[in-house]
Amino acid sequence: MSSADDDALAFPNTEQDWKNIAEKFEKRWNFPHCLGAIDGKHVSIALPPGCGSEFYNYKNRHSMVLMAIVDAQYKFILCDFGTNGRISDGGVLRNTVFFEKLQDSKLNIPAAELVKNSNRSLPYVFVADDAFPLRTDMIKPFRQADLNAYEKKIYNYRVSRARRIVENAFGILASRFRIFHTEINIEPKNIDSVVMASCALHNYLTETNQANYSPPEILDREIFDNGTIIQGVTSADSDMIDLDRRHQGNITNAAKKTREDFMNYFVNEGQVPWQDNFIR
Repeated sequence: MSSADDDALAFPNTEQDWKNIAEKFEKRWNFPHCLGAIDGKHVSIALPPGCGSEFYNYKNRHSMVLMAIVDAQYKFILCDFGTNGRISDGGVLRNTVFFEKLQDSKLNIPAAELVKNSNRSLPYVFVADDAFPLRTDMIKPFRQADLNAYEKKIYNYRVSRARRIVENAFGILASRFRIFHTEINIEPKNIDSVVMASCALHNYLTETNQANYSPPEILDREIFDNGTIIQGVTSADSDMIDLDRRHQGNITNAAKKTREDFMNYFVNEGQVPWQDNFIR
């Protein structure tokens, strides 16, 4: 398994590094204290000789998993690749060095503090979807069956708005590097190099040639006046496969409170003038 930490995929090391990421999320996506959007994809591979069911995933395909965290500008700040496709998707996150350090409070994530222009203290969090657990440092939308209140619908819109960045990032990666449109038929140890190099090149091109590599027209766009979203590129037409989005066990009261605190912020002092248009 490989986890990127070179210059092209620089992982935050200090509290100030994390705060710099969060400031960009707040400025660009109106989401305070957001440290990144998390998602993962199964990368299809040709079955290596003698591997049996080692890489066999829930879609009856053979794969290795790429888990990533993306910043507010569609750049990868973490890419962890190599988990066997047979590992339950709920276990993908737990199988990373990132999660081990998150659990042990070794990532130098800032403590909860007051949000700008608010008397409300909120923790710093990652945004995810239902393939990941709800935690005090990781929030995700309510499930569709639970959207029984205005506040929950606004919360879902605001969280999903920030989380769509990682979907676009995977979409850009898949559209620009066509190897993700086929079963990768090389030795697993070499697949690692190809995938990680592609992620590093994605960051480099996003930084140096965004106008051609990831122009605005290929990204999700919102029409604020009528509450519609024009979908940008995703990995849906590639050979990448979504993680299995299923409920992640019991949720602690502390995690529920974190979600509730963000929900209350989004419908009160943190509201944006167009948000109601997106829940009608």
